[in-house]
Amino acid sequence: MTKSGPKSDTRIQKKNRAAILSAGLMVFSQFGFRGSTLDLVAEEAGLSKPNLLYYFRSKDAIYTALLAKLLEDWLEPLREINADGDPVEELLAYSKRKLDMSQHYPRESRLFANEIIQGAPRIGDVLRGELRELVDEIAVVINGWVAAGRINKVDPYHLIFSIWAQTQHYADFDVQVRAILGETDPFDGAEHHLEAMLRGLLTPQVGQK
Repeated sequence: MTKSGPKSDTRIQKKNRAAILSAGLMVFSQFGFRGSTLDLVAEEAGLSKPNLLYYFRSKDAIYTALLAKLLEDWLEPLREINADGDPVEELLAYSKRKLDMSQHYPRESRLFANEIIQGAPRIGDVLRGELRELVDEIAVVINGWVAAGRINKVDPYHLIFSIWAQTQHYADFDVQVRAILGETDPFDGAEHHLEAMLRGLLTPQVGQK
């Protein structure tokens, strides 16, 4: 007799699971982990608390699932930096991807920021492991570009930190940015400013050795 594999979720189950994660993202990004409750998540998802608990056994389970997906998405643009590409264009493309994520996924950015502010109790191992290893790899690539004279001399780690700061700021400090700019959409001029700044920092001058 052939053993059947694990049953896949039905359409309704997939819909409910997605609703719970979406609601969790809304609640956790607004109130943080400690200020959030299963009741708030269930209400936001339009489900009863017992129904929610059928899919996720605890608040921590929802939060951990969100962080896992977030880290996967967050690391993807860094992995796409191509060592064989044009250095300036590769770094500009990375910075623009990060800016685009801040524009379209601000709640995810704030969720990540809240976790870091709390000392990263649930993703510390990933930060010290997978993230650090990936940043180390990209740092080697950047140092190689510097050594070949393809970009100006920069500290690769602080360059990456600067790109994070100059892009995620628009999501994490959205209220402050919009309070200063008023009706002006902050993303209207953000990409142009970021590109001009990075090109000026990275592009070697003609005749420069």
